[in-house]
Amino acid sequence: MDYLTLIKQPISSELDTFINLFNDSLSHADGLLGQVLEHIRKRAGKRMRPMLILLMAKNFGEVTEVTQRATVGLELLHTASLVHDDVVDESGERRGQASVNASYNNKVAVLVGDYILSTALLNVSLTGDQAIITYLAQLGRTLSNGEILQLTNIRNQEISEEVYYQVIRQKTAALFEACAGMGAMSTGAGREDIEAARKFGQNLGIIFQIRDDIFDYYDSEAIGKPTGNDMAEGKLTLPVIHALHTTGDEEMRALAMKVKEGSVTKGEIDELVAFAKRNGGIEYAERRMGDFHAECMEFIGSHVTDGAIGEALKAYLNFVIERKS
Repeated sequence: MDYLTLIKQPISSELDTFINLFNDSLSHADGLLGQVLEHIRKRAGKRMRPMLILLMAKNFGEVTEVTQRATVGLELLHTASLVHDDVVDESGERRGQASVNASYNNKVAVLVGDYILSTALLNVSLTGDQAIITYLAQLGRTLSNGEILQLTNIRNQEISEEVYYQVIRQKTAALFEACAGMGAMSTGAGREDIEAARKFGQNLGIIFQIRDDIFDYYDSEAIGKPTGNDMAEGKLTLPVIHALHTTGDEEMRALAMKVKEGSVTKGEIDELVAFAKRNGGIEYAERRMGDFHAECMEFIGSHVTDGAIGEALKAYLNFVIERKS
C-alpha cells in the first residue's frame, strides 16, 4: 500500500467533505473572478496540509464542523499566499500549470489573492472559536514575516544554520505547525496536547523544507527546477552552509557571498553545488532530517493511541522524507 493511501485511510470521508467545502469556497458564479478561481481549483495538490489537520483532530477527538471550517480557512490562506508568492517571484508556473499572474496579469493575481485571503478569514470566523481565529490571523503575519526575513537574509553577511532555521520555521514550518495545532484545538484538546501537536507539526515542516532544499542540488524533470535554482535567487541552504562551516574554505565562502550579492554565475553555482556534495553537505542535511523525524516519532509514541492514525502519521513522515518532487 502506498503512503498516500495509508494517510487517507482513517479520514477518507472527512477529506471528501473538506474538498467539497473548499471547492465551494473557491467558486464564483461568473465573470473574471470565477474564471481565475476555476483556474486555481484545477491545480489542486495532494492536500497534505488539510490531511494533517484532519488526522490530528481525529487523534484527539472527532472531526467537527469547527475542524472543517478551520481546515478550509487554513488551506485558503495557503492558497492566497501562493498566488501572491508567484507575483513576488515573477514565477510563470505553479504545479505544472501556468500561474495566475502568467495567465492573466499581476493586478488580477494580487486582487484574487486578496479575495481568497478574505474568504479564508470568513471561513475561520464560522468556527466561532476565538482561539482558532486568532491563530489563523497570527499565521498570516508569521508567513509574511518569514518571506521578508528571507529577503533580508539574502543581504546578511552571516552564513549560519541558526538563521537558516529561523527562516524556515517562519516560512514553511509555521504552516505545518498551525495544521497540527489547529487540528488539536478544534477538538477542545488540552494545552499540553496542543503544544505537543504544534511541535510535531513544526518538526514535520522543517523536514519538508530540508528535503525541498536537497532537491536543489540535483537536476530532475520531476522536481521541475534546475540545479542551483535557490542559489540563483540568493538563497544558501543547509548542505552548502554545513560544507562552508566544516571546511572553512575561503574561496567557496567568497562564492557564497556572491550568491548573496546576486552576482554569482551559473558556473560558480555549479562549483558550490559540487563543493557541498563533496564535503558531506547532503549527508548532513539527511541526518538532520533524521533527528527531526525521531522527535516526530516520539510524539506518535506518546500522544497517538489509535493504530490507524499512528500508521497514517508515520506514512505522512515517510512520504515527506522520501518524496521525489
